[in-house]
Amino acid sequence: SHIFILVMVQFQKCLLHLYPIGYKLHYMTIAEHIKSRRKEHGLTQVQLAERAGVGLRFVRELERGKSTVQLDKVNMVLKLFGEELKPAKIDQTV
Repeated sequence: SHIFILVMVQFQKCLLHLYPIGYKLHYMTIAEHIKSRRKEHGLTQVQLAERAGVGLRFVRELERGKSTVQLDKVNMVLKLFGEELKPAKIDQTV
């Protein structure tokens, strides 16, 4: 399972993707992550939309990195992969 930490206000632009095993850090957008997970599971965009209960247009816009998507719908998609995106406190001391 992946742990997500929001590192910027515009969550589509930058996402810290933390792999707990080995603590390897990899930066990717939500769009890249969802597209990758969809392909890992052998799903088309149509199948993903149907299974998640969202529209095909939403999935297409999400995978293109549209910056104004509804977080609840993003989580409907991520739920298929056992994941969710939520605000997390970050340490702002430098």
